[in-house]
Amino acid sequence: MTRVSGFNSPLLLGFDHFERLLDRVQKTQADSYPPYNIEQLGETRLRITLAVAGFTLDDLSVSVEESQLVIGGRQAPDDQDRVFLHRGIAARQFQRAFVLAEGMEIVGAHLRNGLLHVDLDRPLPQPQVRRITITSADPGAEPGAGVASAGPDAGAAPTTAAAGAEAKRPKALVVAQGPVPEAEAGKA
Repeated sequence: MTRVSGFNSPLLLGFDHFERLLDRVQKTQADSYPPYNIEQLGETRLRITLAVAGFTLDDLSVSVEESQLVIGGRQAPDDQDRVFLHRGIAARQFQRAFVLAEGMEIVGAHLRNGLLHVDLDRPLPQPQVRRITITSADPGAEPGAGVASAGPDAGAAPTTAAAGAEAKRPKALVVAQGPVPEAEAGKA
């Protein structure tokens, strides 16, 4: 059977990571054990709660593997001497994976009343402003070529000493990553 993918266009190069990510998400949606809730606790905090009745701390594991939160449970084998007339409590092993967005951090996990709570946080990115120095790559280029001046001497050619100093002086370019605070925006 041929699998149809939305990423098989020749114009979408390097998106195989997203295709694998979508495959993983599709596989996890098919499995419904154990049931879980995802709740938002604040602007940046989440909590995943799994119903793991019958599991102890030693039976459970929480880890992060390749940007996935992996929660697993494996109970020790039952006593072979016990005879069940009805067995309705699931005692099977499980592994549930949640794909984490970039920057998500696991704050902690705790087991209470048969519920495993895993707390996550995604801190808001702090705006970063970096100054990038621009230097001339062409030593023979005329300084100021292609630069318009709005001063009173706009038509006058720079003197040789001033032109040499202007060519050696590096220019600065402001590159903002994320939202720029108002105080920083006025400086640029």
